Amino acid sequence: MQRRTSYLLLVLVSLWCITSCDSNAVFDEYKSVPSKWHKDSIASFNFTAPDTLRNYNLFVNLRNTNDYPFSNLFLIVELNYPNGKAVRDTLEYKMAAPNGELLGSGFSDLKENKLWYRGHDTSFKFSEEGDYRVDIQHAMRKNGNVNGVDNLEGVTDIGFRVEQAQ
Repeated sequence: MQRRTSYLLLVLVSLWCITSCDSNAVFDEYKSVPSKWHKDSIASFNFTAPDTLRNYNLFVNLRNTNDYPFSNLFLIVELNYPNGKAVRDTLEYKMAAPNGELLGSGFSDLKENKLWYRGHDTSFKFSEEGDYRVDIQHAMRKNGNVNGVDNLEGVTDIGFRVEQAQ
């Protein structure tokens, strides 16, 4: 009986540790991409402002494979406020080292990238209470080509994350 109780206690403590390791995350969600990310496909994330008094860090998360053909990534990210205001940014992220090796964490051909959106240079506060929406779309183009890349290969998931700033 004591062995069973000890085992149950160990399992409960392990589960608690696993779930509490990421205590800074306020919102963290991913959307899967079909085989290719179409240029008109928008990944939308809806969340409620956690607190209007604290500082937060906002991230775009991206999972990609070795099939990703570029050394950088251009994204259009739009933050929609509860009152209807929208802030749209075109962002560029470095995705590969000079030798061509893809950046990001992971040991297999699947890499995970946590890309800064807001909070890295100046603190970000949610100025309004209510529901926010973030829309993310790729804006990749090949050099010398005016038209965008219709179907971006190698991206498997797009995510958005809100963390309490430390």
